[in-house]
Amino acid sequence: MFSKRKSKNRRLKRGSVLQVKVRASKVRAARARLAARILSGIFGVVLAGYLAWYGGQRALDWLVYRNPAFAIQRIDLQTDGVILPDRLRRWAGVALGDNLYALDLRAVRRRLELNPRVKSVSLDRIAPHTLSLRVVEREPIARVLTDRVSRDGKLQPYPFLIDAEGYVMLPLDPRDRSVPPSPSDVLPVLSRINPNMVQPGRRIGAAQVQAALHLIAAFDSSPMAGLVEMATIDVAAPDVLTVTTTEGSRVTFALDGLDQQLRRWREIFDCSRRAGKVIATLDLAVGDSIPCCLLQASTLVPEVHTIHRPLYNRKRHV
Repeated sequence: MFSKRKSKNRRLKRGSVLQVKVRASKVRAARARLAARILSGIFGVVLAGYLAWYGGQRALDWLVYRNPAFAIQRIDLQTDGVILPDRLRRWAGVALGDNLYALDLRAVRRRLELNPRVKSVSLDRIAPHTLSLRVVEREPIARVLTDRVSRDGKLQPYPFLIDAEGYVMLPLDPRDRSVPPSPSDVLPVLSRINPNMVQPGRRIGAAQVQAALHLIAAFDSSPMAGLVEMATIDVAAPDVLTVTTTEGSRVTFALDGLDQQLRRWREIFDCSRRAGKVIATLDLAVGDSIPCCLLQASTLVPEVHTIHRPLYNRKRHV
């Protein structure tokens, strides 16, 4: 009797286990169906979003980026310098007929500013047919002569131009100029500069070169402007600049306090002129008891290597 009741209980337990397994399989199946529905919903949302985006892009492309109604018919290009507008357009890579809204303005700006002659660029779209382009050019105020190998294998001096910030530029081809060169202007030559520093598009940050550029800028508004012209500025010394004028005078400057030194130069220049003499050498780097050598005006021989500037005239009004 005992063994029979025991086998009956085993059958009951087996049935319970089967019922639990059936319920678990149903739960798993329900969860799988729910996950499938969720994944299907997510996929449907993603697909609908992609189709909406793709359709929008195609519509935008058809209505705007390829619409001939927005073709560029006029390029309003202005520059404050002397580069021909046609040359600037070629550098920009923009042509009439290009779509105004498909144009990558940052790429156009980058292409122009990669040229060392261009300082900055601003662009604007003026619907429906005009592209406005404003260019600020770099204005050279000095030059550097470095030796380059010519086609016949000889070393010849080649001029590089430098603007007030120290950026190096190549001379502008006369065919790319909108204003003819003026042979009466003079660009001072920075002499004895390290040729490794002279790289087009690079800025020369050496203290002596920066001080020389500041001296050139200060000279134009100084009391000496119009009385003499600087032919060369020697930047080899670490703490002084040596200026040679077109008349042959040699004037030494400290790197700091240029305005005060220029005023002292004018005072000594006036005194020497009243005495009928000219300055041969003058050391303005000395604070007190300034060393000065004067000669009769007829005895000072002008420098023969004066460099005239047939390269650049800035247009003040565009």
